[in-house]
Amino acid sequence: MQEKGTISIHTENIFPIIKKFLYSDHEIFLRELVSNAVDASQKIKRLSSLGQYQGELGNLQVEVSLDEEKKTITISDRGLGMTADEIKKYINQIAFSGATEFVEKFKESKDANELIGKFGLGFYSAFMVADKVEIQTLSYQEGAEPARWNCDGSTEFEITEGSRTERGTDIILHVNQDSEEFLSKYKLQEILDKYCRFLPVPIKFGTKTESEEDGVDEEGKPKYKSVEVDNIINNTNPIWTKAPADLKDEDYLAFYKELYPFSEDPLFWIHLNVDYPFNLTGVLYFPKVKNDFDFQKNKIKLFSRQVFITDEVKDIVPEFLMLLHGVIDSPDIPLNVSRSFLQADSNVKKINTYITKKVADKLSELFKKDRKAFEEKWQDIGLFVKYGMVSEEKFNEKAKDFALLNNTKNEYFTLDEYKEKVKPIQTDKNDTVVYLYTTDAAKQDAFIQSADKKGYDVLLMNSPIDNHFISHLEQKLEKTSLKRVDSDVIDKLIVKDDNPAHALTEEQTTKVKTVFEGAISKPNMKVEIESLSPDELPVHVTMDEFMRRMKDMAQMGGGMSFYGSLPDNYKVAINGNHPLITRIAQTEDAEEQSKLAKQAFDLALLSQGMLTGAELTEFVKRSVQLI
Repeated sequence: MQEKGTISIHTENIFPIIKKFLYSDHEIFLRELVSNAVDASQKIKRLSSLGQYQGELGNLQVEVSLDEEKKTITISDRGLGMTADEIKKYINQIAFSGATEFVEKFKESKDANELIGKFGLGFYSAFMVADKVEIQTLSYQEGAEPARWNCDGSTEFEITEGSRTERGTDIILHVNQDSEEFLSKYKLQEILDKYCRFLPVPIKFGTKTESEEDGVDEEGKPKYKSVEVDNIINNTNPIWTKAPADLKDEDYLAFYKELYPFSEDPLFWIHLNVDYPFNLTGVLYFPKVKNDFDFQKNKIKLFSRQVFITDEVKDIVPEFLMLLHGVIDSPDIPLNVSRSFLQADSNVKKINTYITKKVADKLSELFKKDRKAFEEKWQDIGLFVKYGMVSEEKFNEKAKDFALLNNTKNEYFTLDEYKEKVKPIQTDKNDTVVYLYTTDAAKQDAFIQSADKKGYDVLLMNSPIDNHFISHLEQKLEKTSLKRVDSDVIDKLIVKDDNPAHALTEEQTTKVKTVFEGAISKPNMKVEIESLSPDELPVHVTMDEFMRRMKDMAQMGGGMSFYGSLPDNYKVAINGNHPLITRIAQTEDAEEQSKLAKQAFDLALLSQGMLTGAELTEFVKRSVQLI
């Protein structure tokens, strides 16, 4: 039996396209070929179970072997095998029946990866790394003859009688000079670990470069012989393929360690399992992230029938859940997946919605089951929940019942509970409930103490998402506004009808304002005389809530660049009822007035952490003189 032929391509040779352009990542040749071998193994098993194959199945493992001397990589299976006619049909015709159309589409396509599956080019990825590819195969069909296919990367192929004696297929790659990096057992091990770690058929990886002692030579020195060393590299039955009822907590934790060996244990996990209207299995873990928004995304791995596809899953998983770790496996997503496919596919949109619902349901269940434990985890999961509420309306609808607010006293409240708590005392004269918050309790302590004296509560809002979450709350909560505790003096934050006038006369007010304006050397500081309790500090330095919020948004890249370019503007609130201010108003010594005003102003800056460098040194010297 011998036949030669030409692969029918009407426009141009497809191999240079495959080698240089089609696969951006050359290492996936191994994924494609091993996946084909696994498919062939599973198909023979299926035929056997249906009674359509009567022979012994034997060991169905797929073997990948490297021969560094011969510069070959061989992928062997004991699957279906092929007849010579099937080689012509599957290897020659299918791949190239649409070759003309393929070349045209390739020229237009922005994402060439999407074309691979459509044109049956998985096998031809072999030519990215090989000058010559050989197939040795024997079909499972009774009376079948072994066949050999050989191609050197041109459009010409040769089919002759094969040498294989057992059912199955060998794909032998004669690696080209440019791809010799793949003739390393470490490189191949790395690729197999990445793509084939959870394939459903055992994958054996062997090399012929190891040695063992083989007696001694004439001089008594040990002799060595080359032996094949191999091991099974995959877990054929990972936990996402099992029923949740069959798994214990330690199984989930052990699998997490398998995926992320150096990570802390996760907080909890969600087992995904759905077969309608799409197929999806997987396990998503909630890691400990604290308040660190500089997290590593791309920790969720996407599989198709246990073959790794990608860890860029942002079109499948909602943006806010990119913080999660774990695996998702869906046969509805093709192996050679493209960005444009993910964005357009209706199943992907359904998967996205399903995952959002499952996460919301799990969090709700945890909250109802053990609120105290939920509160203890809030510092870790709050970031997920707030991010989700801000970005996904459907998630927000469910999350508003279990989202928590925590205050400076380390107490936790749901949104409804908190409104009930503060409404009686923190409602202003316009009937708006004002939530006070701090982003840095230590730095803003003086202002928090002022709020405490009034009986007001202060929320802790110090996570990286809180700037957006605050705006979100204002949009969703009726007649509610949020103000940072240092954005004004306390009586201006929650304005009541009964604010008393300060004790200074009109003449004294003008005098004090002039003294402070002269004493303040910093630009963009507007002086105002306020009526505050005599117990309050003589001077407060504040930045307007709206302006500061816009500047924070600009800093986070929130599209507020105009505000980001504006200088910082502050209000210097002088407490007209404080004894020190009365003293400044009454003294006639201009130098004394200026010194006391500077001291009071610097104290206000110091309480905000805004006094640094030479100004701080000057303040210390002046303090010593005054003492």
